[in-house]
Order: sequence, then C-alpha cells, then structure tokens
Amino acid sequence: MKILPVEKIREADAYTIAHEPVKSVDLMERAAAKCYKWLKKRIDSERPVKIFCGPGNNGGDGLVIARLMSQVNSNVSAYIIRYSDKYSDDFQINFDRLKEATVNCIDLNDGDDLPGIDQEDVVIDAIFGSGLSKPVKGLPARVIRHINASQALIVAIDMPSGLFCDEHTDIKNGVVIQADYTLSFQFPKLAFMFPENDKLVGEWEILDIGLDAEFVRRVDTKNLFLCRKTIAALLKPRTKFSHKGHYGHALLIAGSYGKMGASVLASEACLRSGVGLLHTHTPSKGYTVIQTAVSEAMVSIDPDEDCFSTVPELGLFTAIGIGPGIGFSAKTKNALKLLIQNATVPILFDADALTILGENKTWIPFIPKNSVFTPHPKEFERLVGKAKNDFHRNELQREFCLKNNAYVVLKGAHTSICDPDGSCYFNSTGNPGMATAGSGDVLTGLILGFLAQKYHPRDACLLGVYLHGLAGDLAAEKMGMESMIAGDIIKNIGKALKKF
Repeated sequence: MKILPVEKIREADAYTIAHEPVKSVDLMERAAAKCYKWLKKRIDSERPVKIFCGPGNNGGDGLVIARLMSQVNSNVSAYIIRYSDKYSDDFQINFDRLKEATVNCIDLNDGDDLPGIDQEDVVIDAIFGSGLSKPVKGLPARVIRHINASQALIVAIDMPSGLFCDEHTDIKNGVVIQADYTLSFQFPKLAFMFPENDKLVGEWEILDIGLDAEFVRRVDTKNLFLCRKTIAALLKPRTKFSHKGHYGHALLIAGSYGKMGASVLASEACLRSGVGLLHTHTPSKGYTVIQTAVSEAMVSIDPDEDCFSTVPELGLFTAIGIGPGIGFSAKTKNALKLLIQNATVPILFDADALTILGENKTWIPFIPKNSVFTPHPKEFERLVGKAKNDFHRNELQREFCLKNNAYVVLKGAHTSICDPDGSCYFNSTGNPGMATAGSGDVLTGLILGFLAQKYHPRDACLLGVYLHGLAGDLAAEKMGMESMIAGDIIKNIGKALKKF
C-alpha cells in the first residue's frame, strides 16, 4: 500500500473528481459516510457526540458526519470554530445542509466560553485534517487543549488536528489533538509510522473512499506500507524435484560464552525460513548446545572456547549472518574485520556485530554490496549518530543505504526497511508482545534464511520482517502479549507461511 505525501493525495482527489467523474462535495459525502459507518459500529448511539469543525474541507467532513449521525443519535452537537471568515465551498454547502438536520450547531468565536466535555462524550476532531502547514495558534489551539484535557473518547478525521503528515511536528511550538482513533482516508500517512506520534494518532484505520485506482497505481512514492498481497507475490513456490541444494547454504556466526541462546534462536528461525542448509559457527564450548538444541544445523566450530575468533572457509555459503550474542572481545572484533575483508556474498549484521561496527565505522565501506543491517534505534545511532527526531532518523536511514549500497531494517512497531534507491517499506504486522529477549535473533535468522535462498536482499528483508511480525501476532493470539517469548515466534513461523 502506498504512503502518499499530502500534495499527491490532493492530486488523487482532483484526478478522481475529474475522471470518475464526481463532484467534490459528493466525494466529501462518500468519505464522511465511511467515517459514519465506522463510528456507528463502535459507538453506542446513546453517547453524546461533539464534533469540532474548522472552516475547511476537514470541517466539511465533520458537518456531513454530524448530519448522518443525527439520524441515529439525538444528542449530536457541531461546534464551528470561527477563527477565519473564509470557508471552503464544500464546507459551506454542508453547513447549509445541516440546517435541515436535528443537530445542535454552535459557533465558537475568540473569547467565547468553550463547551463542557464529559467523560461519556465522544469528541470528533474535524478541525484541520491533513492540510496543515504551520503550528496551531489562537482559538483553534485553545479548543484543542480543551479537548485534550477531557476524558472523552477522541476520534480524529483523516489526521489529528495540528499534526503534520510528512514532517516532524514540534509540539513545543503548537498543539496537537491526542486522538484515541484516527480514521485516515485511502492511505496511511508517513507520520503514523513513527513512535513520536503514537500518543497523538492512537489506533489508526484506513478507510477506502474510492479514489481513482489507475491514478493510485501510477503515482510514484518512496514510502510504502507492507501488506499481505505484496508479500504473497514475493514467495517462490517449491518444485516437485527440488532438493536442499536448491535452497541455499547459510552461515550463521552467533553465540559466545553465556550467550548461546541467541545462537539457538537465530539458527532455529533460519531453518524455519526454508533454507536448504545451515552451518552455525560457534565457540567450541557451544558445540554441544547447538548440536543438542538444533539438531538440523551443522556446526562450524571455532578454535576458541568462548568466542568467535576465526573466520571459517567461506566458499560454501550463499549468505552470511553475524552478530547475535557474539560479544565484544578483541579476538571477535578482529575476526569480524577479517570476515568483511574476505566475504564475497551479502552479510547480515545484527546485535553485537553492529555495536562493533559503530566503534569501527571505517570498515563499513569495505562491506560487500547488498549487505543487510538490522539495528534497533540505539544500534543505528551508533552507526550514524544521534537523530533529532524520528523523521530525521528515517532520513539518515535512507542516506546510509544510498551511501553504502546496503539495506537497513530499523526495528520498531512499524519496522522500516530502506533500500539503496531511497525507498522505505513500513511493516504492518507485529505487536508489543514481541518486545522480548531474543525476538531480534529470530528476525536475523529469518532474513538470513531468505538471503541464503538467493532472494533479492530487499525481498529477503520484506519477507523476514513481515513473517516475523505475523508469527508474533499468531503467538499473541494463543499466548497473550505478556507471556510471549521469542521461542513462541519461532513456533508460529510455519503457521505464518501457511497463510500464503
């Protein structure tokens, strides 16, 4: 699913109006009707509804919702925030239509007392929507603060008022609605993807309002939201006469004294990806652990008892993964440098390997092209420096990929996968139960397995991230989020793949 910037969304609206054809006010009616249907399913018709409307098209959406809700709810109030004498044409049309409905319509002017908002009220934010380009001040800011101070359920239409779609919002210089739900028209917004906006956006849903499908298909964007259809198209079917040699040979360098669990988890996940063969390189003391816990894996034994110290022969392998639990000994750092110098296939760097690279950034230009980095935000910060905010971090992620011809999987609630052409894919699966020890090791194993099967590095990342999250969702359904452990994710990888 495409994530379009505001100007492209406006183009999609205009193209639909011209080519469907449909009047703009009728497109507004269609969009607001989708909101009304969503609200009707989820909100008791006895609850008072207070709709706050600005003078633009977002306010027009609010007026349509007020009119439609008044058909099933006798306690609907629309508050018109009169901070400007200019109104959009479609707002004015729907304001005139509202006179025929049983809706309490109240003007709010600068200096007026603001209406009381009770805990049982439902507040609908239709003040600004997605077109905002500067911080909110004056009367609208006072209204937003008043709404946020209430204990009411808050539903934002298209965007929480005061929040920018495509850039960082400095809440110190303005105010933003703190929505419980945001109903976004047709597309997710880039702002939804970042943790800094979570408490402002709340839970968000996409409402298909029938914008022109051909325009949506043709429009270019660098931001995409991963969906099931995309992933299904990537998976390669197995042929009747295939054998393990057709599905790649992975080398996983993982584990050290006291950290062999990371090696076990990553090895199990790699095998569940469908890889043909896996060698797990481990300190000699870890031999028994791997051979016992992951009997399907072959073991490459390091001469050092406690850590990764020596690069094995690399000629067998179609992809290499390194990092989970390897530690930070001087021997390990030197061996990682030698691995970078000698590898000719993509390397996946995770966990401790990323920390070592953060201390030795001069090694990065020598890493094989099309390699993959899977940091969490702190690990990424060690690679590129501190980001000012989440939008800036995303810019740094794209720049790193472009500069190093690499792929970065930045882990989080909407894990982002950036590729060297600057495209960024945000994941749609996963849940907070996956914030548990070893979850990242499982992701490493999955992506490594797809890399070894010679999936394109971008596709290996997309498959690994999406299926990792989906397996986590399946585990949460059974175990509950609080009780989930990383092993539960592995147990559900097969079920996740069967969904396709």
